[in-house]
Amino acid sequence: MIVDQPRLRKAMFKSKLENTQRFFRLYLKSLALDFGLLKGHRHYTRFIILGTARTGSNFLRSLLNSNSRILAFGELFRFYDSIGWDLPDYDRFFQSRTLVSLMQEDPARFLEKRVFRKYPANISAVGFKIFYYHAQNDTRKDVWNFLRNREDIKVIHLKRNNTLRLILSLRIAHETDRWTDIDGTEEKNHVISISYEDCLRAFTEKPKKEKQFDIAFQNHDKIDVLYEDLSYDYEKEMKRIQDFLGIQYEPLKPSTFKQAVLSLSKAISNYFELKDRFRETPWIKFFED
Repeated sequence: MIVDQPRLRKAMFKSKLENTQRFFRLYLKSLALDFGLLKGHRHYTRFIILGTARTGSNFLRSLLNSNSRILAFGELFRFYDSIGWDLPDYDRFFQSRTLVSLMQEDPARFLEKRVFRKYPANISAVGFKIFYYHAQNDTRKDVWNFLRNREDIKVIHLKRNNTLRLILSLRIAHETDRWTDIDGTEEKNHVISISYEDCLRAFTEKPKKEKQFDIAFQNHDKIDVLYEDLSYDYEKEMKRIQDFLGIQYEPLKPSTFKQAVLSLSKAISNYFELKDRFRETPWIKFFED
């Protein structure tokens, strides 16, 4: 295959130029807002999406970001050495060593300075995802005190009723390393085995964790959102969530797809064995098929 080197160099140069232009537009706009050269405000709703993986958080966030007045960042504190903006331009241009260090050493200031900052007048709500296990055992753990003390921050507590389906979804995501479906392509079906001990641990610990964080944020304006309700009728749920955030309703369109799986009995190789062992327990309700 013959490569047209001049054309390739031209395309690479054009790509670099476009990235540079996008960076300066975003960076200069941020500076202009900070210094009052561009009219901005801080009188918007602040919120967090609280929960854990495989509860529909990517789906919810994609819906929120389809509203022209909402800015919903991703798992900002997912990794220690990078910021989980989960927005392409932010991921590309706002990962400087200085900014990452600020997130590590002073997460409260990072949130105030870089997340809950001034935004253009059209932005009415700004938030991000944070999971129970984020920033718990490192220098960023003070972020939880900051969030609990800032009672003006609204909380969308995302939960999933069927814990067995949550376990299955989490295991498949780990095995395939596919956490979000952005193109709607059909996935290969995966069949896995789940131990009785893993199920028992999840069945007992999940409600405790949810209650722990409900208590932690009991003084906040908080709304519970169920994965099952969101996936069944997202338009109805999103009307409720937009009202909760004080945002004028807009019909929303997701940019991610539900990741299809087999029925429980087909996706879990030892399904019937597990169902039999949990038959006389309150958790038999999870074995719907």
